[in-house]
Amino acid sequence: MVKEKLTLHPDRFFSPDPEIRKIARELYVSVKDLPIISPHGHVNPKIFADPAYSFGNPTELFIIPDHYLFRMLYSQGISMESLGVPRIDGGETEKDPKKIWKIFADNFYLYRGTPTGIWLEYELSEVFGIRERLSSETAAEIYDEISKKLKDPKFSPRVLFDRFKIEVLATTDSAADTLEYHKMIKKSGWKGKVIPTFRPDSIMDISRKDWRENVDELSSVSGIDIHNYETFIRALRERREFFKTLGATATDIVSLTPYTAELSKNEIDAIFSSALEGKSTPQDALRFTAFMVMEMARLSIEDGLVMQLHVGCYRNHNREVFEKFGPDKGCDIPIPLEFTKNLQPLLNKYGNNPRLTLIVFTLDEANYSRELAVLAGHYPAMKIGPAWWFHDSINGMTRYREQVTETAGLYNTTGFVDDTRAFLSIPSRHDLARRVDANWIAGLQARHIITNTDAKEMIKDTAYRLAKKAYKL
Repeated sequence: MVKEKLTLHPDRFFSPDPEIRKIARELYVSVKDLPIISPHGHVNPKIFADPAYSFGNPTELFIIPDHYLFRMLYSQGISMESLGVPRIDGGETEKDPKKIWKIFADNFYLYRGTPTGIWLEYELSEVFGIRERLSSETAAEIYDEISKKLKDPKFSPRVLFDRFKIEVLATTDSAADTLEYHKMIKKSGWKGKVIPTFRPDSIMDISRKDWRENVDELSSVSGIDIHNYETFIRALRERREFFKTLGATATDIVSLTPYTAELSKNEIDAIFSSALEGKSTPQDALRFTAFMVMEMARLSIEDGLVMQLHVGCYRNHNREVFEKFGPDKGCDIPIPLEFTKNLQPLLNKYGNNPRLTLIVFTLDEANYSRELAVLAGHYPAMKIGPAWWFHDSINGMTRYREQVTETAGLYNTTGFVDDTRAFLSIPSRHDLARRVDANWIAGLQARHIITNTDAKEMIKDTAYRLAKKAYKL
């Protein structure tokens, strides 16, 4: 195969229609250099705590930690062991980073037309200055070029943070996290704004095998002896306040479904006591989580933290992979959902309260126009989270805008979140989102649905202002 130049077309992702493309190009240029607001993601704060932190080699940076990458390779029969993904059961995995990189390069064609491929080529071209496309023939050369640059202080996380024009980056942290790395960042005097996000799902699901262990950890870090539901809520309230001292503006609530339910004091006390004794039932677990989602809304009204609700993902679907490699290994699958009845208890109690910001995410696109847009277009507290996870793609983000805007309007949405563990992919993800939104807005202008003035304001909102306002940043 002949080596091919890596060139990113300036009009990529825009419509082939010349009128729409011209407008989209102008809109994109007006926002392409705006600062990045990254209000929801999973970057490890450890990389910013140490000014001398190194990403290691290209394989450790790109492949081993990124389930977006090895998920596709695994689907084609390439074992995760051969890709160096660590096993939790003591099994052996490939240790030679160059051999792993070669497998990746040999199969890079698998990412054609996917957002992962788009992000990767942006990173290679714009972050590392690679000028040839990754392939079997260029694998070794590109590996060596990236390795050399990763040793340069210019490629340290803190320097790249500034180079990427990141205004704020939010991490995701468990309720019992001591936030040591966030403390180190704050004490270092570095000006980069990296803030935590409070995520309590490890203690909201009493069916988890490690639930009691997680509660004990929460008790330890909060300094509150958790022996009943009242002390449990006190501990959660204390942790939320602690997160706020280190800059947190939001929580991240995760549940399989959006089911919410109001329970009496006697009911919740009894369920919690049974859980402490290891005697809870599956029905108890369902009701407990449903009530805890309600409680998180109540606490957000008290302390002002934005409440994100991420639902609709059946996690760790592949049991063999989960047992060998653990969670978050690309085995999470969307499920269909119902929102109108499930969210009614929460929205009836708190949805009219202007002090609550509830951002609801879904992996079930069928709900956009049927339920979510209608709910967010009515309840003052509710906003629709952006196209998430499997849908932060060209078509996914376009479908989202087309299905949501006519009913909810643009201003009941919240901009873009990159939702990534891969720090170097952040600018590529935001660039894609800005281009997709520019193209969608250009289509509205070309059809005379909005004016040019409207379009110029809307693109700034989608690229920057909506997320900044919704997440109180």
